[in-house]
Amino acid sequence: MERRGAGLAALGALGRRLLWALPAYAAGLLGLGAGALVLALALYAGWRRRRRARERGMRLAARLQRDEEAAVRAAAAGLGAARGELPAWVSFPDVERAEWLNKVLAQAWPFFGQYMEKLLVENIAPSIRASNTHLQTFTFTKVDMGEKPLRVLGVRAHPGTHKKQILLDLNISYVGDVQIDVEVKKFFCKAGVKGMQLHGMLRIILEPLLGDVPIVGALTMFFIRRPILDINWTGMTNLLDIPGLSSMSDTMIMDAISSYLVLPNRLLVPLVPDLHEAAQLRCPLPRGVVRVHLRGARDLRSKDRFMGGLVEGKSDPYAVLRVGTQVVTSRVIDDNLNPTWDEVYEFIVHEVPGQEMEVELFDKDPDQDDLLGRMKLDFGEVLKARVLDKWFPLQEGGQGRLHLRLEWLSLMSDASKLDQVLERNRTIVAKPDPPSAAILVVYLDRAEDLPMKKPGKEPNPMVQVSVQDVTRESKVVYNTSAPVWEDAFRFFLHDPVNQDVDIQVKDDPRQSSLGSLSLPLARLLDSPELTLDQPFQLQHSGPGSRLYMKLVLRVLFLDAPEDGGPPPTPSGQPDPPATTGSTHRPTHASPDPQFGTEHVLRIHLLEAENLIAKDNFFKGVVRGRSDPYAKVRVAGRVFRSRVVKEDLNPRWNEVYEAIVDNVPGQDVEFDLFDKDIDKDDFLGRCKVPLRRVLSSRIVDEWLPLEEVKSGRLHVRLESLAPSPSTALLEQVLHTNSLLQPARGEELSAALLSVFVDRAADLPLRKGSKPPAAFASLAVRDVSVKTKTCTPSAEPVWDEGFSFLIKRPHVESLELQVKEEGGQPLGALSLPLPQLLASEGLALDGWFPLAGGGPGSQILLRAQLGVLVSQQAEVGAGSVSLAGGDAAPQPAEAPGEECGTGGLRQRLLPADSHPEPAEGPLGRLQLTLWYYGEERKLVAIVHACRKLRAVSKELPDPYVSLVLLPDRSRSTKRKTSVQKKTLNPDFNERFEWDMSLEEASRRKLEAHVKSTLSFMSREKEVLGKIHLDLAQVDLSEGGTHWYELRDERSSP
Repeated sequence: MERRGAGLAALGALGRRLLWALPAYAAGLLGLGAGALVLALALYAGWRRRRRARERGMRLAARLQRDEEAAVRAAAAGLGAARGELPAWVSFPDVERAEWLNKVLAQAWPFFGQYMEKLLVENIAPSIRASNTHLQTFTFTKVDMGEKPLRVLGVRAHPGTHKKQILLDLNISYVGDVQIDVEVKKFFCKAGVKGMQLHGMLRIILEPLLGDVPIVGALTMFFIRRPILDINWTGMTNLLDIPGLSSMSDTMIMDAISSYLVLPNRLLVPLVPDLHEAAQLRCPLPRGVVRVHLRGARDLRSKDRFMGGLVEGKSDPYAVLRVGTQVVTSRVIDDNLNPTWDEVYEFIVHEVPGQEMEVELFDKDPDQDDLLGRMKLDFGEVLKARVLDKWFPLQEGGQGRLHLRLEWLSLMSDASKLDQVLERNRTIVAKPDPPSAAILVVYLDRAEDLPMKKPGKEPNPMVQVSVQDVTRESKVVYNTSAPVWEDAFRFFLHDPVNQDVDIQVKDDPRQSSLGSLSLPLARLLDSPELTLDQPFQLQHSGPGSRLYMKLVLRVLFLDAPEDGGPPPTPSGQPDPPATTGSTHRPTHASPDPQFGTEHVLRIHLLEAENLIAKDNFFKGVVRGRSDPYAKVRVAGRVFRSRVVKEDLNPRWNEVYEAIVDNVPGQDVEFDLFDKDIDKDDFLGRCKVPLRRVLSSRIVDEWLPLEEVKSGRLHVRLESLAPSPSTALLEQVLHTNSLLQPARGEELSAALLSVFVDRAADLPLRKGSKPPAAFASLAVRDVSVKTKTCTPSAEPVWDEGFSFLIKRPHVESLELQVKEEGGQPLGALSLPLPQLLASEGLALDGWFPLAGGGPGSQILLRAQLGVLVSQQAEVGAGSVSLAGGDAAPQPAEAPGEECGTGGLRQRLLPADSHPEPAEGPLGRLQLTLWYYGEERKLVAIVHACRKLRAVSKELPDPYVSLVLLPDRSRSTKRKTSVQKKTLNPDFNERFEWDMSLEEASRRKLEAHVKSTLSFMSREKEVLGKIHLDLAQVDLSEGGTHWYELRDERSSP
């Protein structure tokens, strides 16, 4: 028997060692390489390390809970747990121990486990099975809450905001041996949880206090801040302990918990029946709103290092502001240790004291962002100060300060100061959203007599509540025409006088409408205490369909003195000429704060895939294709692409530009159609929120098409913010010439903003009668005009306009002041080069009107902003390529021509920059570039200089290009012929469809040739160049001069 046992043990040991070789065998069987095996082993090692760390943490936490007093004594002696891990009563004298409560919880824990098992099995499991057809076999196979109960480490009591309220803060800690197993029998899937930690501050509000038993009407519970959660998974969910997935799973679970128990969400437990205040207790009015001005930071730590840390770079900081479940993220400031954001955010505050704002600064990196520091602030300090404007030191980052201005906005139940609030908000330049003037709370109670879409089948109603571009959704109540939601929603309002609240009641599975309601918020302003509490008749619904709601509006008022004076008058602007008019005439224009804040949206309509075939023949027996085109709508403009014939995967490669502002609710909409003789067929639509593009600057995505079975659209949207600097203007012009597609308008290089304030001393008509004047402005073929003022010699317009500028060096603004009948009263021509030479690219003052009276003048502000794209920023740092001399970046010139081979580029005349030194056979100027977005190799033939004449007559030169080693027709290109010149200008663009890898394997050969005569097909070669594209940095798009060599020379 002993020998048999030893043999079995040896076989078991051998089997375990063979088991280690199983992954290698499986990898070989599946044809996987050694890299896949190493990756699997690395994932397994990470999983094992994380599992052991979790188990070790649970053991330490359990040891602390078993003998709390011993742990505290050990910490006091410098042993055991760190001070930060100890109960709150050790560090805070106003926190009391609650051992009696822990004994009660320990005694009641088994019965709580029985309740949880009944709740999960009888209530939760049926809901899960009904939610999805794939989960119809879902069951809880084991529910065991374990023997370790929840512990309360400390209790702090606060006086309530009124006498009928008691506040308790419980520092809770749960290190449990809970085990919950689930199974989906249909898929043979088992998973579960075995062990969990939960630590956080739970606030319990006892409200309202009654004069009868049970004294307390209800308990309201919530976490002021997100609790700390750690879970040990079992079964298939063991995969969630793999590094990378673990943080994702914990975040998703914490988001689910936050949606129920973290402010502003609350768990209400009524203790008396028919509690009328249930909705208000579940979602009470906020205590206030805090407006946070994120100014900037100083002396941040540098996180970007190079060459192993020898060279210290900078950081790309951004800020994350968090208040409970409210989280916002600022924009990223590249390469700056002293960033300035000047952004404004607003947070709803529910509990003071207790609720905090946490600000974290990060350095943006391609992989994982580095923490630069964090700070926390209790909103109780803001409530006391009303306005708090200071520099806060950063913690955990080692150094740095953060500049914040925080304003406490009180909630007013009357509209007496609404006009004052709106007037003040107009003076605030707020990004990314305009400041709010009020908040709206919608208490959604119930509905009655909703229609049934199918006879005998009750609907599953849910409600969508929308204010402008913000939409909230209620829960779904199944199988009833009289649903009860008892839900609440909050909205920020920018202009409650002109805004509406829109409500849609829908049948959830089909999203079909059961009724709608639109309510102007102006009705609330006329209601007592800005409140409406009544049933509302639903439109497009049943005759008795009503929605019971309560709407409460509160005005946000800053009860603090205004600080700061008016901004200083800009220096360096022209002073107004002496006039005989009013002595109180302003010296500068006074545009509103939104003037000049527009962006330019550049829309790259690239391609589509898997479109629906609409052209079918013989009643659908023979499937054809489609002739797709796209319509793009944004900011009131509509662009239409060309039609691509018979293609379900069309490529347009077209670019459109539109001037946009940051007004909420705007979308960039794309509609695709199939071009037909009679009526065009719909191929799908998609949209991108404009605010998303403005905040992230670039959106490059494949968008799935909606309302159709298949198809997706590839677009690239770029937001260009005007920059008041000419430092990158030449690079912008050069980059635009490279990006210019073969079809479409010329790309814009700048944005011109003009504010027409007023005019003075206009000539009188018909003796002494003043004119009814308006002003018309024009740039190229784009013209706009102001309103027509009442008859006056000094009309005031106060209107702003914006123009896209293609060539700032040569364009001009043409302005005319006319009488209502069209007779001119004066004109002004403002060349844009004059703006380029001005400080800040702006002119603000009085300008004389030509052709008017002797003192006629107009007050305006004109400012120019250069539109720097991402490609221009990258190209600004490019260096010269080997094999040629760098030439000045070509700029644009008036006019546009098309040669035989491609698009004529817009460049300044050849004599506008220094010419190269003369070579033996002359020189060729060439730009080579790979356009990654369109997957094309681009060559631009600019010019030749000092060609050598081989006869007495001047040649008729042209340039032919070929991509070696293939000399087929598809690789050859040639320019148009220039007559009788040794210095031809071509400026023609050519493209080849290929990948970057293929382009790098090619060689480009360019020949400069001349036609001998009209009747002869022979060509005379004047010189050639031979370039190995593997030696050229195609991503930079550099322009260079290359010396021509003799045709007989070797490559």
